[in-house]
Amino acid sequence: MSIPQSGGGPIERHEQLAEYLADGCKPKDQWRIGTEHEKFGYCRDTLKALPYEGARSILAVLEGLRDRHGWAPVTEGGHLIGLEKDGANISLEPGGQLELSGAPLESIHQTCDEVNQHLSDVKAISDEIGVGFIGLGAAPIWQHDDMPLMPKGRYKLMDGYMQEVGSDGITMMRRTCTVQVNLDFSSEADMVQKMRVALALQPVATALFANSPFFEGKPNGHKSWRSRVWRHLDDARTGMLPFVFDEGFGFEAWVQYALDVPMYFVYRDGQYINALGQSFRDFLKGELPALPGETPTLSDWADHLTTVFPEARVKKFIEMRGADGGPWRRLCALPAFWVGLTYDQSALDAAWDLVKGWSAEQREELRVAASIDGLQAEVGGLKMHDLAREAVAIAESGLKARAMPGAGGLVPDETHFLNALKESVENGQVPADELLARYHGDWGGDLTRIYGDYSY
Repeated sequence: MSIPQSGGGPIERHEQLAEYLADGCKPKDQWRIGTEHEKFGYCRDTLKALPYEGARSILAVLEGLRDRHGWAPVTEGGHLIGLEKDGANISLEPGGQLELSGAPLESIHQTCDEVNQHLSDVKAISDEIGVGFIGLGAAPIWQHDDMPLMPKGRYKLMDGYMQEVGSDGITMMRRTCTVQVNLDFSSEADMVQKMRVALALQPVATALFANSPFFEGKPNGHKSWRSRVWRHLDDARTGMLPFVFDEGFGFEAWVQYALDVPMYFVYRDGQYINALGQSFRDFLKGELPALPGETPTLSDWADHLTTVFPEARVKKFIEMRGADGGPWRRLCALPAFWVGLTYDQSALDAAWDLVKGWSAEQREELRVAASIDGLQAEVGGLKMHDLAREAVAIAESGLKARAMPGAGGLVPDETHFLNALKESVENGQVPADELLARYHGDWGGDLTRIYGDYSY
C-alpha cells in the first residue's frame, strides 16, 4: 500500500488532473524499473504471524533495518510504520506483510541485486530473533484474526469499509501478497498501448506466477487464490477495465474513471480524515462532507489514485498488479517479463498483435480461468499454456533487443531472468503446481512443512 503523497499545490483547473498523469511521460533513455514485493513474516517456533510489537515482531525487523543499514524512519502517530533510503521504501501491508518498494533503476540486473540485498538484510535480522519470511500469494494457514491490523490510519478506515463493499476485501488486506513492477511511458499514445497490453496479458502473468493454492490450512481449488480474492472485494475500484480498450482512451479517460471511484480518505497534518464513499468530484467543488468548503491539492489527487486497484494501474507510471508473491527467482522474473514485453517497441507491437482481437468477455474469462487452473486454463480455444509460451518468447526478444548488460559486461543482456518462466512454459508447471505436489506427496498433507521448505 502506498504512503501519503506530497508536493502538489492546489487544483485550480480540471485539466491539472490529466496533466498530473502526463507529467510522467519520459524519453526512452530515462525509463526506469521499480519492483515491489510483499512477504509474510512469522515466528519460527510457533509458525504464527508476526505481531506489530514485541521481541519477535514487525517492529523489531524495521528497527533492525533502520539501525544497521541506514534507513530513515517513517512514522505515523508515534509508530514506526516504514523506512526510506535512496529512492526505495519499506512499508507494511495491513496484516503485517513486509513490502520493499524498490528504487527506480535502469536494469533488471540492478533491481534484482536490490531485491537480493534486501532479502539478505531481512534474513540476517530475522534469524537472530527467531523470525522467518515466506513468499506466497496467500497466507496458507492463518485465519483472519491471526493477523493483527497494523497501526496505520489508512488501514483502519479501509478495514471497516471493505466489509461493506465486498466479501473478500479484508482477506486481501491481511492475507495476500503480490510482486509488482512499475514501468514508464514516453507519451499518451505509449501509455495507451502499454495499458492495453498490460491488462490483456495480466491473466498470463497471474497463471505464470500462481503461488497460492492453499488457504486456511487446505487446498482451495485455485492455483492463485490471491487472484480469486481480488475479484470479490470492491467492484468500483478493481477489475480488467474494458474502457481502456475503447477508442479515444487516454489520460482524461483515466481521470474520469478515477473520479468515479469512491474516496477513502483525505490526509491532513499527519491524520487520515474519513471520506469513505464520498466523491472526489464533490471535493473539486468544495462540497466534500469530510472537509466542507475545502478544495483538493494535487497531493490529494495523487493519494486518491493510490486507492484505485485494477489489474494494471496508471499513475505517473504503470503498475503491473496481477502476480502472486513468490520465490526469489520469480521476484526478478516479473520485471523481466513486463520489461521485455513493453520496453522494446517491436516486442510491444508483437504483444499487442497477440491480444488485440480479444473481447472484454474473453479477457475477463481468462482472468478467472488463470486463477483456477494456471497454465492449464483454456477459454474459447485460447489455451493459457500457448499464450504464456508466446508471451515469454516476445519478452525474451524484447530483452535481447534492449541488450542491457550486467555483471560488468560479462552478462550481455537480461534474458536469463526469464529462466524460471521458460521452465514453467516447458513443463507446464507453476509454483502452485509444485506446492500441491509436495502437499499430496512428501508432506503427507502437513501444510506446516511449507514454512521450512519455502521460506527465504
